[in-house]
Amino acid sequence: MFSTDNLAARIDHTLLKPDATRAQIEQLCSEAVAAGFASVCVPPHYVPVAAAALHSSGVAVCTVIGFPLGYNTPAAKQAEAEEALRHGATELDMVLNNAAFRSGDFAAVQRDIQQLADICHHQGALLKVIIETALLTPEDIAKACELCAAAGADFVKTSTGFASRGASVEDVRLMRSQLPAHIRIKAAGGIRTHAQAVALVQAGADRLGASAGLALLTLDNDAAHEPTAY
Repeated sequence: MFSTDNLAARIDHTLLKPDATRAQIEQLCSEAVAAGFASVCVPPHYVPVAAAALHSSGVAVCTVIGFPLGYNTPAAKQAEAEEALRHGATELDMVLNNAAFRSGDFAAVQRDIQQLADICHHQGALLKVIIETALLTPEDIAKACELCAAAGADFVKTSTGFASRGASVEDVRLMRSQLPAHIRIKAAGGIRTHAQAVALVQAGADRLGASAGLALLTLDNDAAHEPTAY
């Protein structure tokens, strides 16, 4: 059963800003260890830095693939994924190919996910698929969940944080109603307060991606509403 006491263990502490520095990534890792977060999510460039900082800490290293637009070729995503895993990532958040999806090429979308799922699972890693709910109708969300489930994703994730909006309670509830019980949900994008975090978990989110990870642990927090990338 969910308790706010274990909220930290559901958070992927995130820094994906284009100007993120090594010192900021190292600070992110230190905060994640101190708070007991599930993972840090960092740009691919910083995976080796995070892996070294978090060695034996119990905090996972997550990075992004095909981020933030998702229409990279399968070969490019494969290369990104293999390099990230080789450098120490154990969780990959890939972006759904919405260009193919919106064109009705569902077979290509499923193959794209399946390829990365196979790579991850061969290495004992997790795959999260970002479907970018801001771009989708409810019917589209249901179809995207179906494809992710068929392709073997471990999580379906709401958002990159770079679209017009991020996670919503309504989207998470819809996703939970469409996904098999063993496939988890990650809500991300614009999560800045403890109340938001709790509402999303109660709606069905198993993980929360947030750059305001520390603020989410503070009851009745009114964190500054700067754009949140993730």
